[in-house]
Amino acid sequence: MSGRLEGKTAIVLGGSRGIGEGVVAVLVREGAHVVNCDLNQELGEAVAKRHAGACEFYRGDVARRADMQALAAHVLKQRGRIDILCQVAGIYPNHLIEDLPEEEWDRVLAVNLKGPFLAIQACFPSMKKNKSGRIVLTGSITGPHVTWPEHAHYSASKAGLVGLARATALEGAPFGITCNVVEPGNVETANLRRERGPDHMAAMARAVPLGRLALPEEIGEAMAFLASDAASYITGTTLVLDGGQILPEARL
Repeated sequence: MSGRLEGKTAIVLGGSRGIGEGVVAVLVREGAHVVNCDLNQELGEAVAKRHAGACEFYRGDVARRADMQALAAHVLKQRGRIDILCQVAGIYPNHLIEDLPEEEWDRVLAVNLKGPFLAIQACFPSMKKNKSGRIVLTGSITGPHVTWPEHAHYSASKAGLVGLARATALEGAPFGITCNVVEPGNVETANLRRERGPDHMAAMARAVPLGRLALPEEIGEAMAFLASDAASYITGTTLVLDGGQILPEARL
């Protein structure tokens, strides 16, 4: 199916690499005009070039309120409306709790949780005025369902997204605005391949009942569905995309 988002204007936060790049590609294919907000200008402009005419790059920091307000104002000036907000931007440094610097905790929560809140806050007035809007946040199975040592701050931020989505869904419902969370498991990205190496990647795939990691575009497919009219009655919930990773009661 294609064209589900024809004529829609979508903001993607963190669409310049990995999952975000896959989300941009699917939204464009489905007919949306995408504004990709990211800090990496070189990568962001390269993504916009690959989708010339259907995607533009906007440099901004999701963790800064002024940047999110300016982003919303820019999109409204250029496009007249904001139909879809997809948050993908996130960071995941590793530290055990006793070694975790306060500054790192603050930065992870600022990007992963405060950032989506600031973006929602910036887009809400326009969506309310139009009596329509789709907000899709990128959570994780890490936090709400499982976790791992050295991921206390990341887990907290992703669990917090679920609460933020529910509150947003409730406040947005009278105005036709929905808000949901996609919760990926392990996703095969260039960064992950570079950081972990082939042996670790293979081990990660063996831990998934379907026998492989997700592709970025598969996360994009889920986000496109939740942003479409087909999902107009779905709000305040989560969608796990993990190939069955969290299903086994024990490793045999």
